[in-house]
Amino acid sequence: MANNTPFLQAIAVSKVYPGKHQSGVHNISLTIQAGKITGIIGESGSGKSTLLKLLFGLLSPDEGQVQFQGERIWGPAEKLIPGHNAMKMVTQHTDDLNLYAKVWDNIAILMPNTDMKAKREQPEKVLRQLNMFHLADKRVADLSGGEKQRVDIARALITRPQVLLLDEPFNQVDTTFRDGLQQDIRRIVKETGLTVIIVSHDPAEVLSMADELVVIKDGGVLETGSPKKLYNSPENLYTARLLSNCNIFIREEARALRVKAVKEQVVIYPEWIIPESSAKNLDWSIKEILFKGAYEEIYLEYGPIEVHLINHEPGLYDNYSHIGIRVTKYLEY
Repeated sequence: MANNTPFLQAIAVSKVYPGKHQSGVHNISLTIQAGKITGIIGESGSGKSTLLKLLFGLLSPDEGQVQFQGERIWGPAEKLIPGHNAMKMVTQHTDDLNLYAKVWDNIAILMPNTDMKAKREQPEKVLRQLNMFHLADKRVADLSGGEKQRVDIARALITRPQVLLLDEPFNQVDTTFRDGLQQDIRRIVKETGLTVIIVSHDPAEVLSMADELVVIKDGGVLETGSPKKLYNSPENLYTARLLSNCNIFIREEARALRVKAVKEQVVIYPEWIIPESSAKNLDWSIKEILFKGAYEEIYLEYGPIEVHLINHEPGLYDNYSHIGIRVTKYLEY
């Protein structure tokens, strides 16, 4: 592959599903970088999964084309078994697993019998990479949803794909399991140079995992950038709402928080509001305090205006008491 040939790219790709509310993707051009984790995020029905299937070759575009290392990816219209041979896709469904076979056998079966040494060694290597070697002799039927998901990912990795596509893969996985699995995938990317594309609607998932984010709205790319850049200074209100449980005010309401905005809408993330119990103006009454372990989420009201903030000193405030607040940063749209 020539150095200037994009690794994986969509060129003016469209795939439209007709109906009352047109869905799909429209005229998307996008380049995926090799050896990185790219997160595709957007609201439900925004076209994320359609785009992922187009990149893999599971769908044929109506217009435009997808290229992998400079060569066109053929869709199901031209290819008997759709999906590019250098890629593997994992979804939230684990239907392909043999429930009554051991984890080891579910993975080893994908290795050719022509190299028995590799067939012995590779499953162990992948199982260790995903921190699940202790499950090797368990039947898949006896595993939790999260463990089955790991087996699915192990089956994808055993064939050594260049690209791993993940479509909402952690939906069935509980939080503690999810964090470990994300760390494992990040480590595998670092060690092997694997390219990962993940579709998700969960901001916590993509912010901690991805190197690059692609924001999809109504079937088009709205903006792209690093998770840090898109979180701290999103160009669009849509992106801010996707990535944060933010407070949104019209300009007049924002004045109650001593924010003098020029544009019509103001966005303030909960962590950009500092509670002050010794402030001069104790205007805000505490409506509700949600204990979150290491921090609290506090909901306040001032007349008809409501705001929520993060408090990192749990137990400092009581329900229905009054406090002042200070805003450290805000965004305008």
